[in-house]
Amino acid sequence: MEITVTKTIEMRLVAVRYLAHETSLFEFESVDGSNVPPAGAGAHISLHLPNDMVRLYSLVHPVENGNRYTIGVKRDPGGRGGSVCLHDMVRVGSVLKIGAPRNNFALNEAVDHSVLIAGGIGITPIWSMAQRLTELGRSFEVHYACRDRRDVAFSDVISTLPKASIHVDSEAEGFLDIGTIVERAPAGSHFYCCGPGPMLDTFEARTSALAPEQVHLERFAPAKAPALDGDFVIELADSGQEFAVPKGQSILTVLRDAGFSLDFSCEMGICGACQVRVLDGVPDHQDMVLSDEEKERGDTMMICCSGSKSPRLTLAL
Repeated sequence: MEITVTKTIEMRLVAVRYLAHETSLFEFESVDGSNVPPAGAGAHISLHLPNDMVRLYSLVHPVENGNRYTIGVKRDPGGRGGSVCLHDMVRVGSVLKIGAPRNNFALNEAVDHSVLIAGGIGITPIWSMAQRLTELGRSFEVHYACRDRRDVAFSDVISTLPKASIHVDSEAEGFLDIGTIVERAPAGSHFYCCGPGPMLDTFEARTSALAPEQVHLERFAPAKAPALDGDFVIELADSGQEFAVPKGQSILTVLRDAGFSLDFSCEMGICGACQVRVLDGVPDHQDMVLSDEEKERGDTMMICCSGSKSPRLTLAL
Protein backbone atom coordinates (compact mmCIF):
# COMPACT_ATOMS: atom_id res chain seq x y z
CA MET A 1 0.00 0.00 0.00
CA GLU A 2 1.22 3.48 -0.75
CA ILE A 3 0.14 6.92 0.40
CA THR A 4 3.15 9.08 -0.34
CA VAL A 5 6.58 8.30 -1.71
CA THR A 6 9.73 9.86 -0.38
CA LYS A 7 11.43 11.77 -3.21
CA THR A 8 15.10 10.90 -3.43
CA ILE A 9 17.94 11.63 -5.81
CA GLU A 10 20.85 9.31 -6.52
CA MET A 11 24.04 11.21 -5.83
CA ARG A 12 27.71 10.21 -5.79
CA LEU A 13 30.20 11.32 -3.15
CA VAL A 14 32.87 13.10 -5.19
CA ALA A 15 35.01 14.76 -2.49
CA VAL A 16 35.76 14.67 1.22
CA ARG A 17 37.72 17.56 2.70
CA TYR A 18 38.98 18.33 6.19
CA LEU A 19 36.98 21.06 7.92
CA ALA A 20 37.88 20.82 11.63
CA HIS A 21 38.75 18.21 14.25
CA GLU A 22 36.84 15.03 13.32
CA THR A 23 34.70 17.18 11.00
CA SER A 24 34.71 16.91 7.21
CA LEU A 25 32.98 18.42 4.22
CA PHE A 26 31.21 15.83 2.07
CA GLU A 27 30.42 16.90 -1.50
CA PHE A 28 27.79 14.98 -3.47
CA GLU A 29 27.10 15.26 -7.21
CA SER A 30 24.05 14.02 -9.08
CA VAL A 31 24.87 10.71 -10.78
CA ASP A 32 23.67 11.85 -14.19
CA GLY A 33 25.15 15.34 -13.87
CA SER A 34 21.77 17.06 -13.94
CA ASN A 35 20.91 20.02 -11.75
CA VAL A 36 19.60 19.19 -8.29
CA PRO A 37 16.55 20.87 -6.70
CA PRO A 38 17.40 24.36 -5.42
CA ALA A 39 17.98 24.94 -1.73
CA GLY A 40 17.83 28.22 0.13
CA ALA A 41 20.09 29.23 3.00
CA GLY A 42 19.31 27.12 6.07
CA ALA A 43 18.04 24.10 4.13
CA HIS A 44 18.89 20.49 4.91
CA ILE A 45 18.93 17.19 3.01
CA SER A 46 18.40 13.62 4.21
CA LEU A 47 21.02 10.94 3.54
CA HIS A 48 19.99 7.28 3.20
CA LEU A 49 23.08 5.62 4.66
CA PRO A 50 24.49 2.09 4.10
CA ASN A 51 23.49 1.05 7.65
CA ASP A 52 19.82 1.70 6.71
CA MET A 53 19.68 4.91 8.72
CA VAL A 54 18.23 8.14 7.35
CA ARG A 55 19.93 11.22 8.77
CA LEU A 56 19.53 14.96 8.22
CA TYR A 57 22.41 17.31 7.44
CA SER A 58 22.37 21.05 6.76
CA LEU A 59 23.79 22.35 3.49
CA VAL A 60 26.78 24.64 3.83
CA HIS A 61 26.01 26.51 0.60
CA PRO A 62 22.75 27.79 -0.88
CA VAL A 63 22.05 26.07 -4.22
CA GLU A 64 20.25 27.84 -7.05
CA ASN A 65 21.61 26.23 -10.20
CA GLY A 66 24.01 23.35 -9.80
CA ASN A 67 24.46 19.61 -9.54
CA ARG A 68 26.07 19.39 -6.09
CA TYR A 69 25.18 19.47 -2.41
CA THR A 70 27.82 19.95 0.28
CA ILE A 71 27.38 19.11 3.97
CA GLY A 72 29.64 19.42 6.99
CA VAL A 73 29.51 16.48 9.43
CA LYS A 74 31.27 15.97 12.75
CA ARG A 75 32.02 12.37 13.66
CA ASP A 76 30.18 11.72 16.92
CA PRO A 77 30.85 8.28 18.47
CA GLY A 78 28.21 9.03 21.11
CA GLY A 79 25.51 9.84 18.57
CA ARG A 80 22.89 7.62 16.94
CA GLY A 81 25.27 6.15 14.37
CA GLY A 82 24.74 8.31 11.31
CA SER A 83 27.88 10.43 11.48
CA VAL A 84 30.08 7.41 12.29
CA CYS A 85 28.65 5.52 9.31
CA LEU A 86 29.22 8.46 6.98
CA HIS A 87 32.82 8.95 8.13
CA ASP A 88 33.79 5.28 8.35
CA MET A 89 31.76 3.48 5.68
CA VAL A 90 31.06 5.96 2.87
CA ARG A 91 33.92 6.60 0.47
CA VAL A 92 34.47 8.83 -2.57
CA GLY A 93 32.63 7.12 -5.40
CA SER A 94 29.83 5.77 -3.17
CA VAL A 95 26.31 6.39 -4.46
CA LEU A 96 23.62 7.27 -1.93
CA LYS A 97 19.98 8.19 -2.12
CA ILE A 98 19.46 11.73 -0.90
CA GLY A 99 16.15 13.31 0.01
CA ALA A 100 15.33 16.60 -1.71
CA PRO A 101 16.02 19.73 0.38
CA ARG A 102 13.63 20.93 3.05
CA ASN A 103 13.91 24.22 4.91
CA ASN A 104 12.48 24.72 8.39
CA PHE A 105 15.17 27.31 9.15
CA ALA A 106 14.65 29.69 6.27
CA LEU A 107 16.44 33.03 6.09
CA ASN A 108 14.36 36.19 5.81
CA GLU A 109 16.35 38.02 3.17
CA ALA A 110 14.38 41.29 3.39
CA VAL A 111 15.13 42.45 6.96
CA ASP A 112 17.52 45.30 7.71
CA HIS A 113 19.84 43.33 10.00
CA SER A 114 20.36 39.66 10.87
CA VAL A 115 22.16 38.20 13.88
CA LEU A 116 23.57 34.72 13.21
CA ILE A 117 24.60 32.60 16.21
CA ALA A 118 26.18 29.15 15.94
CA GLY A 119 27.59 26.54 18.27
CA GLY A 120 29.88 23.73 17.11
CA ILE A 121 28.71 21.99 13.94
CA GLY A 122 25.67 24.30 14.02
CA ILE A 123 27.83 26.61 11.93
CA THR A 124 26.81 24.73 8.77
CA PRO A 125 23.41 26.40 8.13
CA ILE A 126 24.64 29.65 9.68
CA TRP A 127 27.56 29.79 7.25
CA SER A 128 25.11 29.21 4.40
CA MET A 129 23.10 32.22 5.61
CA ALA A 130 26.22 34.36 5.91
CA GLN A 131 27.14 33.61 2.31
CA ARG A 132 23.68 34.50 1.07
CA LEU A 133 23.51 37.76 3.03
CA THR A 134 26.95 38.71 1.73
CA GLU A 135 25.78 38.04 -1.82
CA LEU A 136 22.73 40.27 -1.24
CA GLY A 137 24.75 43.03 0.41
CA ARG A 138 22.65 42.84 3.59
CA SER A 139 23.72 43.87 7.08
CA PHE A 140 24.48 40.96 9.41
CA GLU A 141 26.75 39.73 12.19
CA VAL A 142 28.04 36.26 13.08
CA HIS A 143 28.79 34.90 16.57
CA TYR A 144 30.32 31.43 16.57
CA ALA A 145 31.15 29.41 19.68
CA CYS A 146 33.17 26.19 19.97
CA ARG A 147 34.47 24.24 22.95
CA ASP A 148 38.05 24.08 21.66
CA ARG A 149 40.09 25.95 19.04
CA ARG A 150 40.56 22.80 16.97
CA ASP A 151 36.76 22.51 16.57
CA VAL A 152 36.42 25.84 14.77
CA ALA A 153 35.26 25.38 11.17
CA PHE A 154 35.49 27.91 8.32
CA SER A 155 37.77 30.05 10.51
CA ASP A 156 39.70 31.44 7.54
CA VAL A 157 36.60 32.76 5.77
CA ILE A 158 34.61 33.76 8.85
CA SER A 159 37.50 35.96 9.96
CA THR A 160 37.15 37.98 6.74
CA LEU A 161 33.55 38.97 7.49
CA PRO A 162 33.09 42.59 8.62
CA LYS A 163 31.10 41.67 11.76
CA ALA A 164 32.10 38.26 13.05
CA SER A 165 33.41 36.87 16.31
CA ILE A 166 34.64 33.40 17.32
CA HIS A 167 34.27 32.41 20.96
CA VAL A 168 36.34 29.46 22.19
CA ASP A 169 35.05 28.14 25.52
CA SER A 170 38.40 26.69 26.61
CA GLU A 171 40.08 30.06 26.13
CA ALA A 172 37.36 32.27 27.64
CA GLU A 173 35.81 32.79 31.04
CA GLY A 174 32.41 31.27 30.42
CA PHE A 175 30.15 30.61 27.47
CA LEU A 176 29.10 32.93 24.66
CA ASP A 177 27.04 35.79 26.14
CA ILE A 178 23.90 35.52 24.05
CA GLY A 179 21.99 37.94 26.26
CA THR A 180 24.41 40.79 25.51
CA ILE A 181 24.38 39.96 21.79
CA VAL A 182 20.59 40.27 21.74
CA GLU A 183 20.58 43.49 23.79
CA ARG A 184 23.11 45.20 21.52
CA ALA A 185 21.47 44.28 18.21
CA PRO A 186 19.67 47.01 16.26
CA ALA A 187 15.93 47.25 16.79
CA GLY A 188 13.99 45.02 14.44
CA SER A 189 16.86 42.55 13.94
CA HIS A 190 16.11 38.93 13.17
CA PHE A 191 17.98 36.33 15.21
CA TYR A 192 19.07 32.87 14.05
CA CYS A 193 20.66 30.16 16.17
CA CYS A 194 21.80 26.59 15.55
CA GLY A 195 23.85 24.55 17.99
CA PRO A 196 23.69 22.23 20.99
CA GLY A 197 20.63 22.05 23.22
CA PRO A 198 21.91 24.22 26.11
CA MET A 199 22.82 27.03 23.70
CA LEU A 200 19.38 26.89 22.08
CA ASP A 201 17.66 26.90 25.47
CA THR A 202 19.60 30.04 26.41
CA PHE A 203 18.83 31.61 23.04
CA GLU A 204 15.10 31.01 23.48
CA ALA A 205 15.19 32.51 26.99
CA ARG A 206 17.12 35.59 25.89
CA THR A 207 14.86 36.27 22.90
CA SER A 208 11.55 35.47 24.62
CA ALA A 209 10.51 39.14 24.71
CA LEU A 210 10.86 39.54 20.95
CA ALA A 211 8.14 39.01 18.37
CA PRO A 212 8.07 35.33 17.31
CA GLU A 213 8.75 36.21 13.67
CA GLN A 214 12.11 37.70 14.69
CA VAL A 215 13.39 34.50 16.32
CA HIS A 216 14.57 31.47 14.34
CA LEU A 217 16.32 28.33 15.57
CA GLU A 218 17.12 24.81 14.48
CA ARG A 219 17.73 21.87 16.78
CA PHE A 220 19.76 18.70 16.19
CA ALA A 221 17.66 16.79 18.72
CA PRO A 222 14.08 17.07 19.99
CA ALA A 223 13.41 19.15 23.09
CA LYS A 224 10.27 17.15 23.90
CA ALA A 225 9.59 13.46 24.30
CA PRO A 226 7.31 11.91 21.65
CA ALA A 227 3.61 11.53 22.46
CA LEU A 228 3.27 7.78 22.86
CA ASP A 229 0.32 7.55 25.24
CA GLY A 230 -1.76 6.02 22.46
CA ASP A 231 -5.33 4.87 23.05
CA PHE A 232 -6.87 6.74 20.12
CA VAL A 233 -8.04 5.95 16.59
CA ILE A 234 -6.87 7.47 13.31
CA GLU A 235 -9.05 7.55 10.22
CA LEU A 236 -7.59 7.96 6.73
CA ALA A 237 -9.87 10.34 4.88
CA ASP A 238 -9.16 9.02 1.37
CA SER A 239 -10.06 5.41 2.09
CA GLY A 240 -12.05 5.56 5.32
CA GLN A 241 -9.72 3.00 6.90
CA GLU A 242 -9.30 3.16 10.66
CA PHE A 243 -6.37 2.13 12.83
CA ALA A 244 -6.00 1.99 16.59
CA VAL A 245 -2.83 3.58 17.96
CA PRO A 246 -1.74 1.68 21.09
CA LYS A 247 0.40 2.95 23.92
CA GLY A 248 4.09 3.05 23.05
CA GLN A 249 3.64 3.49 19.28
CA SER A 250 3.49 6.51 17.00
CA ILE A 251 1.01 7.10 14.21
CA LEU A 252 3.86 6.68 11.74
CA THR A 253 4.83 3.30 13.19
CA VAL A 254 1.24 2.03 13.11
CA LEU A 255 0.75 3.01 9.46
CA ARG A 256 4.11 1.65 8.36
CA ASP A 257 3.41 -1.64 10.13
CA ALA A 258 0.12 -1.74 8.21
CA GLY A 259 2.08 -1.63 4.95
CA PHE A 260 1.83 2.03 4.00
CA SER A 261 4.75 3.86 2.40
CA LEU A 262 5.02 7.32 3.93
CA ASP A 263 7.34 10.28 3.82
CA PHE A 264 9.52 10.35 6.92
CA SER A 265 13.13 10.97 7.85
CA CYS A 266 14.28 11.96 11.33
CA GLU A 267 11.47 10.31 13.36
CA MET A 268 12.13 12.96 16.02
CA GLY A 269 9.90 15.83 14.91
CA ILE A 270 12.70 18.09 13.72
CA CYS A 271 12.71 17.71 9.92
CA GLY A 272 9.07 18.11 8.82
CA ALA A 273 9.13 15.23 6.33
CA CYS A 274 6.14 13.42 7.84
CA GLN A 275 3.83 16.45 8.07
CA VAL A 276 0.17 15.56 7.43
CA ARG A 277 -3.00 17.67 7.35
CA VAL A 278 -5.49 17.08 10.15
CA LEU A 279 -9.14 17.22 9.09
CA ASP A 280 -10.73 16.45 12.44
CA GLY A 281 -9.57 15.95 16.03
CA VAL A 282 -7.03 17.62 18.31
CA PRO A 283 -3.34 16.73 17.82
CA ASP A 284 -0.92 16.47 20.73
CA HIS A 285 2.02 18.34 19.17
CA GLN A 286 5.55 17.35 20.21
CA ASP A 287 7.53 18.52 17.16
CA MET A 288 10.11 21.27 16.77
CA VAL A 289 8.92 22.37 13.32
CA LEU A 290 5.50 23.99 13.67
CA SER A 291 5.09 27.46 15.17
CA ASP A 292 2.97 28.03 18.26
CA GLU A 293 0.30 29.55 16.00
CA GLU A 294 0.28 26.49 13.73
CA LYS A 295 0.03 24.17 16.70
CA GLU A 296 -2.84 26.17 18.12
CA ARG A 297 -4.63 26.01 14.78
CA GLY A 298 -4.33 22.22 14.85
CA ASP A 299 -4.82 21.56 11.15
CA THR A 300 -1.46 19.86 10.55
CA MET A 301 0.91 17.61 12.53
CA MET A 302 4.07 15.51 12.44
CA ILE A 303 2.96 11.89 12.72
CA CYS A 304 6.37 10.58 13.83
CA CYS A 305 6.21 12.15 17.28
CA SER A 306 2.81 13.77 17.86
CA GLY A 307 -0.25 12.01 19.18
CA SER A 308 -3.87 12.93 19.88
CA LYS A 309 -5.67 14.74 22.67
CA SER A 310 -9.00 13.57 21.24
CA PRO A 311 -10.30 9.98 20.93
CA ARG A 312 -10.08 10.21 17.12
CA LEU A 313 -8.03 11.96 14.46
CA THR A 314 -8.95 12.18 10.81
CA LEU A 315 -5.90 12.64 8.58
CA ALA A 316 -5.72 13.77 4.96
CA LEU A 317 -4.21 10.48 3.81
